[in-house]
Amino acid sequence: MTRTPKAYTDAAATGTLGKAADENFPVAPFFLPQAWRDDLMAVYGFARLVDDIGDGDLAPGGADARHLGVEAGGAEDRLALLDAFEADLHRVFATTGDGPRHPLLRALRPTVRRCALTPDPFLGLVEANRQDQKVRRYATYEELLAYCELSANPVGRLVLQITGTASPERVRRSDAVCTALQIVEHLQDVAEDLARDRIYLPAEDMARFHVGEDDLALPSAGASLRALIAFEAQRAHELLDEGTALVGSVHGRLRLLLAGFVGGGRAALGAVSAAGFDVLPGPPKPTAPRLLRDVGAVLRRAHRER
Repeated sequence: MTRTPKAYTDAAATGTLGKAADENFPVAPFFLPQAWRDDLMAVYGFARLVDDIGDGDLAPGGADARHLGVEAGGAEDRLALLDAFEADLHRVFATTGDGPRHPLLRALRPTVRRCALTPDPFLGLVEANRQDQKVRRYATYEELLAYCELSANPVGRLVLQITGTASPERVRRSDAVCTALQIVEHLQDVAEDLARDRIYLPAEDMARFHVGEDDLALPSAGASLRALIAFEAQRAHELLDEGTALVGSVHGRLRLLLAGFVGGGRAALGAVSAAGFDVLPGPPKPTAPRLLRDVGAVLRRAHRER
């Protein structure tokens, strides 16, 4: 369970952080050192807020826009909000001035300084959400991977930096895990994404499996769409397999955290499979026992492959 730190007193900020409980993987579980938990929650607050801006899921009332200095008339302009958010992000790293305006970015500043974090991963997440406003379809799997490089991989890199365990090989394997988790989320959210006029299933794969956009709007998936979802799920499985060695390369509580990420992805894929690869009625979610089993399996495999 992830607890919202008492330091967050702004209602919009606590509402954003409260979404951590709905993620496929643990964000800052209780078994981690308190300093790591605080830093991970600070990074999660940033990542969740920028996604909420990009998805139009900000809390009602306009508090986030006001914090960012966006006039009431621009509170629905996602690109304007993202520009203001990026400007506030630069204040996190500035050595002069009054500092960031948004409470979640003010909370991020001590983490950035303590862990010597750089702007690039954060800017990647902002750019991914800009891309979401402009790019609604992906022609190829390679294009989707390039999007994941912005939308997902920075998160894993930040986790490694916060825990002081970053290395080129670990970053490579972390990228595989994070890309897999992003693909899993896309598979779970096909119907929700379509409602936002977004499709993250590569067009070349849709054509290969004879799936049209109209097929994604049905109440239940037909055989062709189920076959396509199974194909993309296998790709995610292979990426998780590639990243599993990351778990065995670290020790102690960090190993358990990373096993939670990989196991969470495996459990989510298991839920998609258990639904017969029919993701249209709603996002298939793993049960708690299934999640625990998959995390345990990842830990056992990581121990064997050390």
